[in-house]
Amino acid sequence: MTIRVVVADDQELVRSGFAMILSAQPDIEVVAEAGDGAEAVTAVRRHAPDVVLLDIRMPRMDGIEAARTICAESGCKAVMLTTFDQDDYVYEALHAGASGFLLKDVRRDDLVHAVRVVAAGDSLLAPSVARRLVADFTSRGQAAATAAPALGALTARERETLVLLGRGLSNAEIAAELVVSEHTVKTHVSNVLSKLGLRDRIQAVICAYETGLIAPGG
Repeated sequence: MTIRVVVADDQELVRSGFAMILSAQPDIEVVAEAGDGAEAVTAVRRHAPDVVLLDIRMPRMDGIEAARTICAESGCKAVMLTTFDQDDYVYEALHAGASGFLLKDVRRDDLVHAVRVVAAGDSLLAPSVARRLVADFTSRGQAAATAAPALGALTARERETLVLLGRGLSNAEIAAELVVSEHTVKTHVSNVLSKLGLRDRIQAVICAYETGLIAPGG
């Protein structure tokens, strides 16, 4: 199955560079490029891609607003790309519905891996971004007491799955950790999201930290 991708960045050299890297893969097709968020939204509506790469800072409409529109209108997965990793961008991007967040200095192989992971329904954060997210949750002392009771609805295995989601593991990695099939993991993940009323894996990661189920280094 070919993964269809739209690449959006206001810098032409950066945009074409990402497109060239992805197009070189046998299982990835770049169906369109866009120079701003508005063009990205139009391209997604026209080509119905599986994944859209969105620069955070773009003219007319920024990447976060584009992600919010795209994620609300379609099943296309948004991966945010930026040279900045400030917390505000992370939160805005995640709440906009983004499934991934990478810095622009990402390695070639990691970029390709991110597109494949997100297209498969997993989520992905650059390690530096994840560390900032975790540190901020713990420093703020999020209201774990309010959210924690919801965990009682989970089975022991579903709690284990949530912990591993919080650590950023993919379905394949969780399956290896729990010594079960990927199909079983998908069922556990689906149950976790449904029971806790979560939209996606990114929200599951946030929930794991908000409830104190895991902590930095945990």
